[in-house]
Amino acid sequence: METTNDEITLKEILVKAKEWYIYLLSKKKKVILAAIAGAILGLGYSIYKKPVYTAKLTYALEDGKAVGGGLGSLASSFGFDIGATSGSSGAFSGANLMELFKSRTMVEQTLLAPVTQNNKTISLAEMYIQDKEWREKWEEKPYLKVIKFIPNADRTKFTRVQDSIFGVIYKDLSKNCLTVEQKDKKTAIGTITLKGTNEYFAQQFALALSKTVTDFYIETKSKRAKENMDILVRQTDSIRGELNGAITGVAVANDNTFGLNPALNVKRVPSARRQVDVQANTAILTEIVKQAELAKVTLRKETPLIQVIDKPILPLPKENFGKVKGILLGGILAGFLTILGLIVIRIFKEIAGS
Repeated sequence: METTNDEITLKEILVKAKEWYIYLLSKKKKVILAAIAGAILGLGYSIYKKPVYTAKLTYALEDGKAVGGGLGSLASSFGFDIGATSGSSGAFSGANLMELFKSRTMVEQTLLAPVTQNNKTISLAEMYIQDKEWREKWEEKPYLKVIKFIPNADRTKFTRVQDSIFGVIYKDLSKNCLTVEQKDKKTAIGTITLKGTNEYFAQQFALALSKTVTDFYIETKSKRAKENMDILVRQTDSIRGELNGAITGVAVANDNTFGLNPALNVKRVPSARRQVDVQANTAILTEIVKQAELAKVTLRKETPLIQVIDKPILPLPKENFGKVKGILLGGILAGFLTILGLIVIRIFKEIAGS
């Protein structure tokens, strides 16, 4: 009995499949027309769809290293801190640097970078707005129509509306366009990738972002060493001025006591004091100059380097939504959806009729 039931069940399945086949075959004109319409829509989409350009920039991070025990010990023995700390660690080392590239502050500063388009210097933000054709939409809104993003503008003085516009731009770039990757955790080589429909914008933004982050990174990492060097340079200038004044004072005192009676020794005191000042300032200046030179060496060692290996060069690689692809995908998708719709309609009719 079980075998008979199985045969009957299988037979019913085959009969039902034949019925569905005959039904769909009777609707083949609708399916074909739908596929043709889908192919036409797919072709139109492929024509309307702009190509996507990819700008890729590869960089290598060479972090500064602190002074060794010799220079650091010599500097500290004189009471000077010239930044002898570990240069390989810090807030922006390793993977943190990639997050810095994608941070809102860096992206927004990059958007204010100048770029030349049609013999005019505008900001990257203005180029983005023009590419998205926002200006045309803002014509009917006076408060948006007057908004301008001048190159190298002071970001802190932006209005609430400008902040909102920058927020929208940053969200689009960070989520849909900008990618920062590190090839290997053991290496300090990373890649900045920017995809967009404007080839020139993609190239210039990748280059400007690299420069913005590099400047900020170097300034931050070498800030303390530079401050120490600046202090030592000012001290050197100050002591040198005192020494020059003391030397001049010795000469003046000697002129005043020229041909003086040897018995009048008290008259020679100012000259002797000036000579002591000269000797003291000479010794101090010698040590300060040494420390200043050590500070310069430390600054060079503490200053990291983000070296660009490969820059995006025009013409950029582009991805096109081909016409053949559009026709095939549009036709297949439309035909499949039509068949699915016909099946659903018949199932509902059978349920309603039963």
